[in-house]
Amino acid sequence: MKIRTLLALFLSLFIMNQTFTQTIKTDSFRSWTGEKITVHFIQHASLYFTFNGLTIYVDPVKYDGIDYHTLPKADVILVTHDHYDHFCKETIDLLSTPNTMIYCNKKVQEVLEKGIAMKNNQQISYKNASNDKYIIIESVPAYNTTAGREIYHPKGRDNGYLITMGGTRIYIAGDSEFITEMIQLKDIDVAFLSINQPYTMTVEQAILAAKTLKPSILYPIHYSDTDLKGLSVLKEEEIEVKIFKM
Repeated sequence: MKIRTLLALFLSLFIMNQTFTQTIKTDSFRSWTGEKITVHFIQHASLYFTFNGLTIYVDPVKYDGIDYHTLPKADVILVTHDHYDHFCKETIDLLSTPNTMIYCNKKVQEVLEKGIAMKNNQQISYKNASNDKYIIIESVPAYNTTAGREIYHPKGRDNGYLITMGGTRIYIAGDSEFITEMIQLKDIDVAFLSINQPYTMTVEQAILAAKTLKPSILYPIHYSDTDLKGLSVLKEEEIEVKIFKM
């Protein structure tokens, strides 16, 4: 009787663990030079790319059901700003090796006491010593514009990022509304737009941003329970919208 009870308990714990562990969804596309780029969606605004043996994380933070011990170590970590849903020192430490390069804004660098702080509109080339592969990282503005919401993400503090891999330009807007600086961004192939007012874009702003940027692929992120059906109009612009439930 005791053996049956123990077996039932172990089975119950196993089922609970299987249910609790979340599967990270992935999607892939080809760079202009033909290499495969895979994006791995963790949760909310946390994701990472694998490209030519490189692993690049964006805003990795802790989530229930996500075991970072099982994920690859980072060659590069990008942090947009210091809010809890974008920055987690413990997770960064877990993913880092002595060779990991961390790029972030000044506030995050101060808390981490390491990394390279990038102001808006800076550019850095990252080259991996082990396989001689490189990417280009550009920091771009990310901020709120709606009256009364500037307190969330004031102008000049936070970063969005442009990552060029194999000639493909990937835009990660960070926590930003549609801003005039987006008009100046050229040749965007893939865009990740945060959609969740009052903190980031409305769906209407995201549509305007997408029509301005003209990416081939748009991935909405940070959207929580926002209704994204309105993004279907972008099909007329030949923009493929890929929505992953995170």
